[in-house]
Amino acid sequence: MRVVGDNVPEQKVYPLQEALRMAADMELDLVEISPNAEPPVCKIIDYQKYLYQQKKKAKEMKANASKVTIKEIRFGPNTDEHDFQFKLKHAQSFLEEGSKVKAYVFFKGRSILFSEQGEKLLLRFAVELENYGKAEQMPKLEGKRMIMMIAPVKKK
Repeated sequence: MRVVGDNVPEQKVYPLQEALRMAADMELDLVEISPNAEPPVCKIIDYQKYLYQQKKKAKEMKANASKVTIKEIRFGPNTDEHDFQFKLKHAQSFLEEGSKVKAYVFFKGRSILFSEQGEKLLLRFAVELENYGKAEQMPKLEGKRMIMMIAPVKKK
């Protein structure tokens, strides 16, 4: 098998027994890296240290991953123009900071009869926010709520 590593005197093909003896002499482990290669490739390393570094890298990657926050904006089916503009400005700031926006129209009692009006309101909301985010889904009715998700546009 081919033996590699920082402390291997000569990177060449060794018999298994000699490779194991070399690793034991250095008080390190012989780890098979590429079993399908011809000949198989092994590396002489401290395996516990290697596992520790892998865990550390995984933890670092997880810490650097972006966390998606969802901000909610609630409308009524008969939301006035001023209220609409006010909520639109809030949604713009949420999208600019990188949060998703969950806009929904809440229907109370018999106001569910105005579901088309709520859908028009959400579609208008999505069109107004076109420069800041794009709609992930069309408005859909779930119980007494009509929901629409808007994701921020990636900046270049």
